[in-house]
Amino acid sequence: MTAVPPKKSDAKTPPSGPVQKIKLEDFRDHLTTADKLGHRKWVYAKAPHGQWTNRRTWLSWLLIGIMFAGPFISINGNPLLMMNIVERRFSILGQLFWPQDMVIFAVAMLIFITGIIIFTTAYGRLWCGWTCPQTVMMEMVFRKLEYWIEGDATAQRQLAAAPWTVRKFAKKSFKLGIFFVLSFIIGNTLLAYIIGSDALLQIITDDPRRHIAGLTFMVLFTLLFFAIFARFREQACTFICPYGRLQATMLDENSMVVAYDHNRGEQRGKLLRNQKLVERIATGHGDCIDCHQCVAVCPTGIDIRNGLQMECVHCTACIDACDDVMDKVGAPRGLIRYASLNSIEKGEPFRITPRMKAYGIVLGALITLFLVLVFTRPMVEAILLRAPGAMFEQTADGQIENLYTLKLVNKTMRDLPVSLKLDDSTASLQVMGDEHLVVPAGKLVATSVLIKLDKSALTGTTTKLKVGVYSEGKRVQTVKTVFVGPRPKLEP
Repeated sequence: MTAVPPKKSDAKTPPSGPVQKIKLEDFRDHLTTADKLGHRKWVYAKAPHGQWTNRRTWLSWLLIGIMFAGPFISINGNPLLMMNIVERRFSILGQLFWPQDMVIFAVAMLIFITGIIIFTTAYGRLWCGWTCPQTVMMEMVFRKLEYWIEGDATAQRQLAAAPWTVRKFAKKSFKLGIFFVLSFIIGNTLLAYIIGSDALLQIITDDPRRHIAGLTFMVLFTLLFFAIFARFREQACTFICPYGRLQATMLDENSMVVAYDHNRGEQRGKLLRNQKLVERIATGHGDCIDCHQCVAVCPTGIDIRNGLQMECVHCTACIDACDDVMDKVGAPRGLIRYASLNSIEKGEPFRITPRMKAYGIVLGALITLFLVLVFTRPMVEAILLRAPGAMFEQTADGQIENLYTLKLVNKTMRDLPVSLKLDDSTASLQVMGDEHLVVPAGKLVATSVLIKLDKSALTGTTTKLKVGVYSEGKRVQTVKTVFVGPRPKLEP
């Protein structure tokens, strides 16, 4: 979406008064947080206040509570959410998933991505401004602490420009110290999502020398989050996250975005003392009094009046700032609001486009497939493979035997007894060790299996077999394997 040029005045003569005309600058050719030489321009965002900020605050505290409590909430003994890449064990809403369930996991990821695409197509970057963990923690935790320690934007700017004194050193050290402690807590929470809360508590309470890898990741995660919240901040959105750059491919004229109503706001200009709105409109001015409050509160430092930009995360801070100014000057709210380009240009209401419908159909199909895969997956997943390097052997009674390795994965929350039966009645199957297999809840058991077959039952050098896996009197899976035997002798 491109910047919308200002509406030209219908008056034949230039309007009187201090009107500041918009120059369509090359704001899309460079970032607002960097100068011409590429040096960082620090953003001192003014604290926003208003109904949208209050809504985001309540939602953010709810999300923060869920985020920190998530690893420690268990459903039937399994974490609410865990992505244990090391052990290749995943838990979603208490349901345990293994590498054998990678198809289910892939479908779940497709649902997540498709959901974001649909949501972005309809409602813009609502994810970034309202639910993204980086935005939520930065704006609702770290920046609020910064306001408490260093003051609002003006005080922060003055402190940064002031020479180093004991007072400045104390404030900066205190702020960075709190930031580091919070980063350590966030890093440990992320680690708990990866390895589980029990493993994290073991690392914390056990001898550190026994958990070098875990402690290394603790330090790395802490430094990563400290760098993001103390230094990179909005650059994590503009430089690192690809979502802002991809939004242009998802948005169209009907997408709901944070937008400036240029038809109503232009021509913009300063408000004269004791000037009435009727008099202001008569001189060719719009409702925008060019107060720059929308720019002052923007956490990425952009001017929303230039149109939709990559850096905008739809945090609604500019909406609250503009509404507050409109209340003071006696103009109606909504100069900056949630709207689509078509609603501003043509006055069209929000509507569901064919593209949204197509995405919705795809999302519905993926959700259906996901539910089918989840509810039809077997309680026990069995993998039966011939033992590596093992050859067939011939017994004294003339039978041929093959050795196999068996892996059983219990995907339920209770211990399950498991037995194996061959569909071919002429063959025999023996589980090495304890014949009464019991697979603990959510665990993997590996053992060996010996299968014997008469020579008369061989169909060649390889014979296909089917092994039934039974649990609690029901066949839960059928495993196909290959039995290897000697080459049959050719008759003369």
